[in-house]
Amino acid sequence: MKAVLLTDFGGPENLKYVEDFPTPEPKENEVLIKVKAVALNHLDIWVRMGALAVKPRLPHILGSDVSGVVEKVGSLVKSVKEGDEVIVAPGLSCGVCRDCQIGKDNHCKDYDILGLKSKGCYAEYVVVPERNVIRKPKNLSFEEAASFPLTYLTVWNALVDKGNIKPYHRVLIWAGSSGTGVAAIQVAKSFGAFVIATAGSNEKMKKCKELGADVVINHYEEDVVKRVRDLFKEGVDIVVDHVGEATFWKSVQMLRKGGKLVFFGTTTGGKAGIDIRYLFVREIELLGVYMGSRAHLFKIAELFERGVYKPVVDKVFSLKEAPEAHRYLEASKHFGKVVLKVE
Repeated sequence: MKAVLLTDFGGPENLKYVEDFPTPEPKENEVLIKVKAVALNHLDIWVRMGALAVKPRLPHILGSDVSGVVEKVGSLVKSVKEGDEVIVAPGLSCGVCRDCQIGKDNHCKDYDILGLKSKGCYAEYVVVPERNVIRKPKNLSFEEAASFPLTYLTVWNALVDKGNIKPYHRVLIWAGSSGTGVAAIQVAKSFGAFVIATAGSNEKMKKCKELGADVVINHYEEDVVKRVRDLFKEGVDIVVDHVGEATFWKSVQMLRKGGKLVFFGTTTGGKAGIDIRYLFVREIELLGVYMGSRAHLFKIAELFERGVYKPVVDKVFSLKEAPEAHRYLEASKHFGKVVLKVE
């Protein structure tokens, strides 16, 4: 099968296109999917660079977010059949431990993500467990359908599960033009919150407003903390931070007493200095987020099919162009998602 292989850790030049990689064979409880589209995430970049504590065995196939058509099913598979158009929940778990049984599969001790340790979706075919297969929203193209699983699942966990978002909440979202930023704006607005987003250019600021943000701040030209405190002297209820080291303390400073910082991702680094006195005196909650319960993705897919959420695909590359797609993503030229089309 066609695939893009990570042959060594480092730059995009280590992504090699081949046409003779072995096609995987599904086990009795698995599904073989013919890939139509796969979306990029920053996770792909971190894995490619070897920047994570967990490193896959090389050669490796990246890619967590996929849409496609069921090619073959194992003998025990009942929920889907050959020819069905599907997406995949990217989180992989054992399915039988206590955490999996109570809907906390992202807490499973064996938890993995497609493209992290397990071989992912930059390929013509991918095999996944039946429980991870979800019917594709009928109104979305394959490129659009591949654009939302990982980001929206993470954001749902952050804002709904951890943040307990309410209609009267004020929410600050860093980097609103990113895949997770776009998801956070839409999820927060669907719950009736007042949304402040940041962006790095006038064009991106305009698109954030069109997406639903009430206020957009240029994080390169303005002091975000001061601007937020000018808007709301007491601060905001929730900050969504997926940037990391460069923004973490600023995020804390923008919160009102009892506010919540929901955070995931370390694009600018993973170490941040904090005055813990500030945290306990103001009863600030720091809530780490790592993916989310697979069950939520069924709800999210339904909301896309009903038109509550809208996919935002910035640019589509061919599978062969995976290195160029990585460079484009790393240059932060995108608004929304970057997608590989597999033909």
